[in-house]
Amino acid sequence: MTSGRMLARLALVPLLAGAGLVGPAAPAAVAAPAPVTATDPSAGELYVSKTWCPAGTPATRDGSAEKPFCTISEAAAVAGPGQTVLVQPGEYQETVKFTRSGTEAAPITFRSVNVSWQSAQVQSLNVAGVHDVVLEGFVVNGRGYVEVKDSSRVRLDKLSVHGGSYAPAGVRISGASDDVTLSRSYVYNYAGPSVTVQSGVTDTTVAASQLDASGLVATDAPGLTVTGNTLRTECRRGIELAGASPGASIRNNIVVTDRQRRPTCPNSVEATAITVSPESLPQTSTDYNLIDPMGGGLPYVWAGSQYPTLASFVEATGQATHDIAANPKLTWVSGMQRSYLETSAGSPARDSADTGARGALDTDLLDNSYADDPTAPNTGTGSGYRDRGAVEAQGIATQDPVRLERKVGGGPFDVVARTGLHSPWPVERERAAYAYKFADERYWRVSDSGTAEHTLRRAGSACVQVQASQSDFREPSDYGPPVCTQVGARYVPVAPTRLLDTRIPIGVDYAAPVAANGTISLPIESIAGIPALDISAVVLNVTVTQPTAAGFITVYPTGGGWSNASNVNFVAKETVPNQVTVPVVNGSVSFHHSGQGTVHLVADLQGFYAESGSGFAPVSPVRVLDTREGAGTPLPANRTRPLDLSGRLPAGATAAVLNVTVTRPTANGVLKVFPYGSVVPTASNLNFVTGQTIPNLVTVPVVNGRVSIHNQSSGATHVVADLAGWFSPDATQTFVPITPTRIVDTRNGTGLPGRGSVPLAARETVRFQPFLSGENCLPACPTPTALVGNLTVTGPTAPGVLIAYPGGQPRPTASNVNFVTGETASNAAVVAVGSGIELYNSSAGTTHAVVDQSGYFIGPAS
Repeated sequence: MTSGRMLARLALVPLLAGAGLVGPAAPAAVAAPAPVTATDPSAGELYVSKTWCPAGTPATRDGSAEKPFCTISEAAAVAGPGQTVLVQPGEYQETVKFTRSGTEAAPITFRSVNVSWQSAQVQSLNVAGVHDVVLEGFVVNGRGYVEVKDSSRVRLDKLSVHGGSYAPAGVRISGASDDVTLSRSYVYNYAGPSVTVQSGVTDTTVAASQLDASGLVATDAPGLTVTGNTLRTECRRGIELAGASPGASIRNNIVVTDRQRRPTCPNSVEATAITVSPESLPQTSTDYNLIDPMGGGLPYVWAGSQYPTLASFVEATGQATHDIAANPKLTWVSGMQRSYLETSAGSPARDSADTGARGALDTDLLDNSYADDPTAPNTGTGSGYRDRGAVEAQGIATQDPVRLERKVGGGPFDVVARTGLHSPWPVERERAAYAYKFADERYWRVSDSGTAEHTLRRAGSACVQVQASQSDFREPSDYGPPVCTQVGARYVPVAPTRLLDTRIPIGVDYAAPVAANGTISLPIESIAGIPALDISAVVLNVTVTQPTAAGFITVYPTGGGWSNASNVNFVAKETVPNQVTVPVVNGSVSFHHSGQGTVHLVADLQGFYAESGSGFAPVSPVRVLDTREGAGTPLPANRTRPLDLSGRLPAGATAAVLNVTVTRPTANGVLKVFPYGSVVPTASNLNFVTGQTIPNLVTVPVVNGRVSIHNQSSGATHVVADLAGWFSPDATQTFVPITPTRIVDTRNGTGLPGRGSVPLAARETVRFQPFLSGENCLPACPTPTALVGNLTVTGPTAPGVLIAYPGGQPRPTASNVNFVTGETASNAAVVAVGSGIELYNSSAGTTHAVVDQSGYFIGPAS
């Protein structure tokens, strides 16, 4: 937008130290805190990601979310007690050796973050000579296998092991290992047993797992627990206790020894479901197993005796009184690398297990709770409806809509995502797997909770995608578009600080004006120790000086692309300031000069928005100072006047938002508004020339309810101040920054539906609605309580003022933009929202009006 200000008002105000615009360079930025390293015990989570790991040597990676390890082995070399290593999906072509131990109260956990068919795939996993280690969710492909040797309190959970035709075993437990658990895993191996428990191993548990192609062989391994598994072999033994392996418990398993369901297997003894050697008999028990008779394999070989039927075995031993010989009706479910078997309707495995079986888990292979099939009789113990085998039958669940809300009682950046899967069948407890991906995070997070809390680093849109699964993400999981809300930041006022001056130079590499249609970027590494990544927006007083032609400046977040919105309008040789609130993106903000010629820019920091600070309380504009009224006198030359706002502001207020206007000055000068009791700053708020009326929005720190106003000029001037709101620790409204957006333009009808491209008539009022993010908010986007933006008049046919105020409320005497005939004038504004916002042309002539919004305030979560 160009400007046509009257030449009588264009006398240049020199920007010298005496004029108040030259200041010291901005203080050096404070560096962000050093990241937590992997060896720091406070780093509870370490990350491994082939996608996001930085290039270079391992020394460039510390396992943080920002600099994850490239390999699992890097993490295994440094992880300590209590830490969880989150391995993101990908193919890791490595044999991982785990040589570090946790403690019983704080194990080391290595977890593959599995979402919708995606998983971390490795060649082999080797655990040797350690204790208190958990490996969870990994896929072992090809010729690889899993070995645990000379280790104790090790848990292998949710693994998918594909040993194929080459590996000696899918999972091998050896040496002096004790208290090793294989749970909720799928193990396929053809060349040798799917699971081998070797001599010297004690107290092994295999639960809720599926062993495919081959079964389980334990030799001289006392204390074995085999509970709730599904074993399916190629005419091989299902469960075999050899040597001296006493004290075993074998319960709730499904055993199929004819995997292809042939009429007969070649050797009925080799296809025995459960084999227990004579030396393994003491304290060993078996019951509640479901054995498929297809293929002709023996159900039991017990202490060397062969039993062709269950009945003969029960009669001879008194064991297995609740075993069943029947077709389990298994169905294959393709889950890519994490496939599994489930039972079909009518399977005798359903609702028939022993709830109190030793080693029974509280969830099945898919990490689901136990459910009551309404079509199956409840013949099991306890609840009566746990299934035999590794997978519990489930009804088809329904999912609640995904909601994202600000957390009630939380910090300003705290949000809560909510959903839920609900089974139509009775369940012991509602349970499913959920994956959450917040828009400002790289990684999916997986849990069994239908709620996930998250704290953003910056204000603005908060969005999440959610997957919900009843198969522990072994199958694809549908998820819709992101669901969003908005979070607002709190304000931190600072002493006015010069960040940019293209004449000196400050904030730029060398002194030079901004060229026509040129753009410069201002780096902001940190403010008051807060790193740029945690700063949502900055409040700047931006001054244009020495322009050689008319034009306007747009201030916008770097990388966001500049729009046709404007912040400062000017003509040749004019000096004009305006307050600007702009998001900080990529650690900088940008200034674009739309116009011909060149222009110098000055920017003074007034404050910034972040997670901590003060909330905002808007008010309908109210006049708090007018030196023209009553016996008032203008502010003398080079004098400072205090403005007492204590009757208007609450105790503890930290800053006030004032629209300050200079009128009838008798000489050129600048006006400075600053904290009471402070020395007069170098930075200024308004530049004026003789006889000019000019406003500017000021956000100024408050000290004991007061601020100071200084007239740095050789002449006197009248001053008017209108209060638009204040900040305090007790105020609850927070700021949502947006990229500057044009929401009203009477020249083309923007924002005023049905009105057409006509200017505002004399004394006309129009109502418009502030911009609200168009994100997919559920349940709803927070409603704006106040608008932050820039008001511009252009082409007025008579002098006047533009007034913005809450819709539906009485029009105040306060003003926002003062203008004269033919002038283009602008001013920043903070306007409370009523039933929209009213815009009033207080003039005898017509004028076009433009509103550019840079953000809005929202109320607290409720």
